[in-house]
Amino acid sequence: MKSAFVVFLVAFLMLPLAAKNERKSLLDSDPEVIYREDFAKDRIDLLVVKPVVVFATKEGGRQLGTIPEGRKVEFLGMTQKAYRVRGEGVHAGVAGWVSPQSLGSKDPEFVENLKKVYERQMKVRELLAAEEIAIGMSLDEVSQVLGKPTKTTVRQTATGQAGSWEYVTYDTITQYRTVQDPVTGQLFRQAVGTIREEKGKTVVEFADDSVTAIEESESSKRRPGIAILPPVVLRW
Repeated sequence: MKSAFVVFLVAFLMLPLAAKNERKSLLDSDPEVIYREDFAKDRIDLLVVKPVVVFATKEGGRQLGTIPEGRKVEFLGMTQKAYRVRGEGVHAGVAGWVSPQSLGSKDPEFVENLKKVYERQMKVRELLAAEEIAIGMSLDEVSQVLGKPTKTTVRQTATGQAGSWEYVTYDTITQYRTVQDPVTGQLFRQAVGTIREEKGKTVVEFADDSVTAIEESESSKRRPGIAILPPVVLRW
């Protein structure tokens, strides 16, 4: 009985985590949606400036509830035309899709800046899928493609930090010597060690966490001259 209770308790405690992961997986499967976690570490709260209807899908559909004017909602994600939010509705808490026109922020350019964020993140998503880097990327985005740099150089400037990341790739070459079998007299090659030879190098220059230049060796197969909008600073 004791072991059965332990199994039940573990399963019960895992239910919220499983449900959360399932919901996240279902949301992340939508290629048109950009999520707050993709571009901002901190929670984003917006103000409801007029009563807003919350819908079940980004296209509309079933109404889940209404959030009254004056209440705050947590921004969860977006498409080009709708925001996914979570807040306290008229009767209970609700999470779903709403019209951006019903929400406000201290920054009057917030909606326009979010449109820029959306367009930028869609391009970043394409670059990450293709394992490409571009001018305008953040250092975190570069690391998602290239990993940890071989060498870093950072310097303080009047406006912040600047520097470079170097990525060096190597070929491993095995060295051999010719040896004669003392019994048969036959010659054969014997491995005596390995050396590393530089194969290619990528240098990523940055200022204030945004890539400003990319230098590739001739052996690189990456597309040159790709540039995107630098990370957008949001205020709310």
